[in-house]
Amino acid sequence: MTAIPEKLYFKIGEVCEIVGVQAHVLRYWETEFSMLTPQKNRAGQRTYRRRDVEMALRIKELLYEEQYTIAGAKKRLANETRGASKLKVVGSEPATAPASTQRSQQRKDERAAPAPRERAREFPSTPPVKDKRPPLQQIVDQLREILLLLDNGDADLKSFRR
Repeated sequence: MTAIPEKLYFKIGEVCEIVGVQAHVLRYWETEFSMLTPQKNRAGQRTYRRRDVEMALRIKELLYEEQYTIAGAKKRLANETRGASKLKVVGSEPATAPASTQRSQQRKDERAAPAPRERAREFPSTPPVKDKRPPLQQIVDQLREILLLLDNGDADLKSFRR
């Protein structure tokens, strides 16, 4: 993989070279993936930022290397961006491994992980939250109840309607 130069903006030709695809492929990806949105300058030319180039590289990896379909890649990216926006607990762990190692480990973990529906039914036993966060625990409990209702299907919904 080509290293991304330290620049603020990239032209479409530069991004094509870095990513290794033709311009029409990048333009198509822009229509399919809402998270790939380069700005346009006054002349109407696309100007990609570093995050756009990184996103294009990730899309290429999903489509070409991991053999995802467009729809599958969209879902995967949506899950990744949703997961990245969640708050992460900071622990006293040593320095993290390089990003490429983390990605390969994440892929291994995901292959070994149960399917999403199965994951929803597994409720990890978390200790009760005591540090002035009881509303958060209430929300967690309510979300678990909602998941159970969703998993039980229409039978429970019918009983609520009566």
